Amino acid sequence: MSHTAHIRSHRKPRRSASTLAMRAGVAGGVLSTLAVAGASGAANAAEPVTQTLELPTLTTDLATQAAKSADATQQAAANYQLQAERDAAAANAAKQAKADLAEAKQKAADAKKKAEEAARKEAAARASRNAERTTLAATSDSGSTSTATGSAASVISFVKAQIGKSYVLGASGPSAYDCSGLVQAAFKEIGVSLPRVSQDQSTAGTQVSLSNLQPGDILYWGSAGSAYHVAVYVGDGMFVGAQNPSTGIVEKPLSYDPPTGAVRVL
Repeated sequence: MSHTAHIRSHRKPRRSASTLAMRAGVAGGVLSTLAVAGASGAANAAEPVTQTLELPTLTTDLATQAAKSADATQQAAANYQLQAERDAAAANAAKQAKADLAEAKQKAADAKKKAEEAARKEAAARASRNAERTTLAATSDSGSTSTATGSAASVISFVKAQIGKSYVLGASGPSAYDCSGLVQAAFKEIGVSLPRVSQDQSTAGTQVSLSNLQPGDILYWGSAGSAYHVAVYVGDGMFVGAQNPSTGIVEKPLSYDPPTGAVRVL
């Protein structure tokens, strides 16, 4: 036996194949883990890039929705403004209509008042004319006389000489006359020039009351300035005139056709 046989050897024992295989497996597992971790890390490192690419799409959607919301808000505001304007216009129209109605009522009341006043005046004037006509009728019926002299007598003589002649519209004698043609011709006999038509003859002289007539006064029917008929007062409540185509020139009492007024030119 060697003298070194009892001393342990310092050499590392040989590793067995199984030990080596196990170690190789462990190393491979570690490497696999590191590879997975690396891949995972790489994946995690790439993930922000993916999220960054998706952000613009999200931002565009939000902007579109915000724009739509703003448009809707603006449209709603415009609708409210339009409705407010319509309400204001309707209120103004109603106010104006109320004012117009009040004005129309006031005008109607004023017109009614004026009409009533005119009716009262006309009634008073009619009553006055009726009173004068009553006086004329009484004078005619009483047979009172009034002797014409001078120029008036000549006028009366002329018109009485025409009694029985025809009435022809526009005629001025000597065989026929209309009412104003007879009056004009009668006064022409004494050198007094009168207008041709009855409207003008009714204002040719001084207006006189029917209760204060004198022979030779011109009688008229209608209002002064717009008379439609004239004749000559001959006294005794009588007048001579060219009445119409049916009667011709006649002498009649004042009560037959009471005149409206009279003028005196002599």
